[in-house]
Amino acid sequence: MKWVYLFSKENTEGNKEMKNLLGGKGANLAEMSSLGLNVPPGFTVTTEACIDFQKAGNQISDSIKQQVQEALKEVEKVTGKVFGDSKNPLLFSVRSGARVSMPGMMDTVLNLGMNDETVEGMSELTGDARFSWDSYRRFIQMYANVVMGFNHSLLEATLEDLKDARGVDEDTELTAEDLKDLVTVYKQIILEESGRSFPTDPMDQLWQAIGAVFRSWTNPRAIKYRDINGIDHNWGTAVNVQTMVFGNMGDDCATGVCFTRDPSTGDKRFFGEYLINAQGEDVVAGIRTPAPINDESKNDSNRNLKTLKEAMGETFDELTEVYQKLEAHYKDMQDIEFTIEKGNLFILQTRNGKRTASAAIKIASDLVGEGILSKEEAILKIEPELLNQLLHPRLDPKADKKVVAKGLPASPGAGAGEIAFSSELAISLAESGKKVLLVRQETSPEDIGGMNAARGILTARGGMTSHAAVVARGMGKPCVAGCSDLVINYSAKTVSVNGKTFKEGDHLTIDGASGEVFEGLVPTIDAEISKEFANFMSWADEYRTLKVRTNADNPEDSEVANNFGAEGIGLCRTEHMFFEAERILAVREMIFAEDVMSREKALSKLLPFQKKDFLGIFKAMDGKPVNIRLLDPPLHEFLPHSEQEKNELAEYLGIDIREVEDRAEKLQEFNPMLGHRGCRLGVTYPEIYKMQVRAIMEAAVESSESNITVMPEIMIPLVALKGELAILKEDALEVIKAVFKEKGKEIKYKIGTMIELPRAAITAGEIAKEAEFFSFGTNDLTQTTFGLSRDDAGKFLPEYVGRGLMPNDPFVSLDQSGVGFLVEHAVKEGKKTNANMHMGICGEHGGEPSSIDFCHRAGLDYVSCSPYRVPIARLAAAQAALNNK
Repeated sequence: MKWVYLFSKENTEGNKEMKNLLGGKGANLAEMSSLGLNVPPGFTVTTEACIDFQKAGNQISDSIKQQVQEALKEVEKVTGKVFGDSKNPLLFSVRSGARVSMPGMMDTVLNLGMNDETVEGMSELTGDARFSWDSYRRFIQMYANVVMGFNHSLLEATLEDLKDARGVDEDTELTAEDLKDLVTVYKQIILEESGRSFPTDPMDQLWQAIGAVFRSWTNPRAIKYRDINGIDHNWGTAVNVQTMVFGNMGDDCATGVCFTRDPSTGDKRFFGEYLINAQGEDVVAGIRTPAPINDESKNDSNRNLKTLKEAMGETFDELTEVYQKLEAHYKDMQDIEFTIEKGNLFILQTRNGKRTASAAIKIASDLVGEGILSKEEAILKIEPELLNQLLHPRLDPKADKKVVAKGLPASPGAGAGEIAFSSELAISLAESGKKVLLVRQETSPEDIGGMNAARGILTARGGMTSHAAVVARGMGKPCVAGCSDLVINYSAKTVSVNGKTFKEGDHLTIDGASGEVFEGLVPTIDAEISKEFANFMSWADEYRTLKVRTNADNPEDSEVANNFGAEGIGLCRTEHMFFEAERILAVREMIFAEDVMSREKALSKLLPFQKKDFLGIFKAMDGKPVNIRLLDPPLHEFLPHSEQEKNELAEYLGIDIREVEDRAEKLQEFNPMLGHRGCRLGVTYPEIYKMQVRAIMEAAVESSESNITVMPEIMIPLVALKGELAILKEDALEVIKAVFKEKGKEIKYKIGTMIELPRAAITAGEIAKEAEFFSFGTNDLTQTTFGLSRDDAGKFLPEYVGRGLMPNDPFVSLDQSGVGFLVEHAVKEGKKTNANMHMGICGEHGGEPSSIDFCHRAGLDYVSCSPYRVPIARLAAAQAALNNK
């Protein structure tokens, strides 16, 4: 088993296609080394080694250790340095690297290999004792926190105390003697607080650091990030052990991050930030304000700082050549980390950069226009879920707005809510249904849960490449970063800005596109679809074979879905039309009726309401199919719950309130999901479905008379038996014929059924004899296949997913081996009976990309989803077609 892969100009064993094994970072380090870029040499310990480590009870096996030691010798040969040597020491960075980017979620250790001997060797080699001791104290801080689990705030406080005592503001102003003393104090604090001495043996440091990075795969913030982003918990992380290069050796050294295009807008401009005399962690931590690399990178917070182009012109030109080469090679916008050591440029990492949805669309479109990508490649570049961001509301330009501060426009969109100064509070408030704005000095990886819960993120520190900015863009959350006017007092739970103080619970609004912060809650308006987005989606439509319909119950939702490109309605839930105040009394009157005549009288009051709704929907969907599900839920769901409603109903019906309560008690079911609902209501109370069919067909005929094209599909739910469908279909045909005769006009229509029970799927060949279409209700099919209630499963399903019993929540992503087996069987058997049947899916899975890929492979004709997920489904359907050629 090969556990370790080398990368250097002289000997590279991996490439960019090996992300599953080497992680994204390791694969790209190998690829860049092969391209001849100046990448510090090193080696990658594979993701499989991480899995082996976990299975062995968090122990590194002897075979892994042996291969690490062999790789270490190769790196020593390439560099001419020796790990642990007191005269010419080799130092390493030890970084995580999963197969997909998880910025800041796992752990990193820099300057590994330093001890009391190597620090002196570094001083002699460089002629700079201050740099060497600064690197040593950084190593102790990071190692103590990451590997030893030590509270780093104790060491940070000691550093701040020292700066206060010396009367300086920046770390760089401390002398070598200051830092040497600080190292001694650090070690003493660690020993006193933890009872353990700081390790001085470099090999011991290395083994512990590799183990710490492997363990960080299962730290809470990494688990939370994977949960949020749907990343498999079983992948593991690789570890990249890379020769250290130093951006903190003086004013001819620097470190930075750059993007080959603007990650917020997608504009074609080289964009980035850097710090002179610093290490990489300083840029993303947001503690110091980074400078722009060029004029295009200037903003309000860094406008007066010298650009990299001005400070180190030749190196900037070299960096420009590198970014152009990498973007052309990877065919995508790149996020590049670099270090400049004594004027020498080193490339530490490249990856496909996190970007906003609008930027992603623009970049993909531009790359097609530039001849770098084909349309097919561009379509496959965009994660469908990313499109969610484009549908987010923005601030109403006509609304009154009071700007209280301005920061950096780190991630676009409007975010507003109650101020929360901690992630814990943000999560708690969001769980109670409140809108939250997370306000922090700067975010750290521990804030991932709060960032996910918040409607937006506002930070006082940090640049456009800070943790808050990068993670917010990846999440599609609005973010304003580096708002230096904010004065945050965590203990008092206040934030002051320009003479005004806001406390926890007050409201603020941010505009992540402009960087502005507003007092109170500012109204928002719906997002607009750009021409660029519409053009990109037209490309997707060229390749997809699955149609995309929407789940809509009213004309308003139908219009929204139409605007997003829906090709019809795949599920119109008629029961949603019953709950308006003037309708619910008629429904309840029908429920309390003692005979057919009384029920029909009550239903006659509902008929015009239902008909009006269908007229509006047919008009909105002019020419597109409309699949209408007849009444599905059990009748008790329509009964009153409050005393006031019970009294109102008793008065309306002219009965005693006790009769209302008695009727409710009789209708109550132990498990209504498996009870008297769907077609079972139609069989026992046929007049209900007859009224609905009449409303549908009268509306359809009248619409056609107004030159509106109608394509109604009447769907009978919860069928388990062919006989149920046969009886209800006969009833429907009787009503349809009567309507046609009364109106003197006929139109085309279909009658079919919803497949949402295992028995229906198994006997689909028989049921197809009575059906003109199948629509798979995968919400209920998942419930009945697993024997789970969707409303209650959330109490324990996360543990099942976390323990690997299920790959994901089956109500979010279709269970392809179980529920999917039933769908495939039903499609196959249904088509055998009736080759002309059309089939679709209308559960929540109809808008989830991996489920859509399954639907494509299963041979369905369409998927149906909520209006705001229609663009996501269109793109996912195109990707399914391209990926399954």
